[in-house]
Amino acid sequence: MTASATDVLFKPFRIGSLDLPNRIVMAPMTRAFAAEGIPGEAQAAYYRRRAEGGVGLILSEGTVIDRPASRNDPGIPFFHGEPALGGWKQVIDAVHGAGGRMGPQLWHTGATKSFMTEWVPDAPVESPSGYDAPDVPRGEAMSEEAIADSVAAFARAAADAKRLGFDVVELHGAHGYLIDQFFWSGSNLRTDRYGGATIRERSRFAAEVVAAVREAVGPGYPLILRLSQWKQQDYAARLAETPDLMADWLEPLVEAGVDVLHCSQRRFWEPEFPEIDGENGLNFAGWAKKLTGATTISVGSVGLSGDFMAAFGGEGSSSVGLDRLVERMERDEFDLIAVGRALITDPDWVSKVRDGNAGELKGFDAAALGELV
Repeated sequence: MTASATDVLFKPFRIGSLDLPNRIVMAPMTRAFAAEGIPGEAQAAYYRRRAEGGVGLILSEGTVIDRPASRNDPGIPFFHGEPALGGWKQVIDAVHGAGGRMGPQLWHTGATKSFMTEWVPDAPVESPSGYDAPDVPRGEAMSEEAIADSVAAFARAAADAKRLGFDVVELHGAHGYLIDQFFWSGSNLRTDRYGGATIRERSRFAAEVVAAVREAVGPGYPLILRLSQWKQQDYAARLAETPDLMADWLEPLVEAGVDVLHCSQRRFWEPEFPEIDGENGLNFAGWAKKLTGATTISVGSVGLSGDFMAAFGGEGSSSVGLDRLVERMERDEFDLIAVGRALITDPDWVSKVRDGNAGELKGFDAAALGELV
């Protein structure tokens, strides 16, 4: 594709107080190279290269809050305490030095196992009801005290992100991790105020996290929430089968203080409700924007010829589908697009697209998962 054909991807965009030079976001991707949970020079250089390559907004790999069993892999970085926060200061300074913009993704993995390691934390894993998935018990059901402490831990991490100089913060509420386990009826069997028969009721925990984070960072500071229908425990899972149910799910979160809904689906080009608007209908991010009026990021296999979970399993891919992306961006279906695996292999992916050098794009190579390229 020529540079002019992709102009829509390079229009500036503003989120709250933050000006972005283009519409391309680096998606959060677990790398698990933080020895003892501490990011260092390797992570700073890795993210700096993406800033130098033209990414409009970089979102870090998932980085965990201050709870005893908030991570499920020993290489996942902390976003609490020293020296971890000092390491993140080094990262954001490197990104800013290259003219980039960046936010951490704040995470709690809940009861979900890592598919990359058999490691388990020393403390018992926790989740809404002591389940990883329907009929799959794992760990402990959270007490109200544990819930309150988790809400406070998310807020402290967000405040630290702002203090360190990060431009935005993202909460991980997708893919079957803790926040998502509260959304999902299959893993949230609670009978107190954090459970319930409806998705609106089960959104209470997420809304409390959002409200606490908003209070911690103040007005105007961009707050992103990543969401998904599918779970790594069940690709076919759906939290909202209709637009009305999706509104019940998302509206309380926007009202609580979310600026941007980061809508993850396995393939961004697939319609969310084809029975309503056809096979070329709005995707998840498109419906989220239509229903809530919030800014949305779409994500899902951008630059891959196959599904990104297959890529994690070692399946290579090539950079394709830019025409489908441009078409949806030109019709203003969503505001920003996140690119994941393609940026693991090729830190210059964005600048190559910008300059009309799509033929030089490197296809995703699973070997790149073994190092910080």
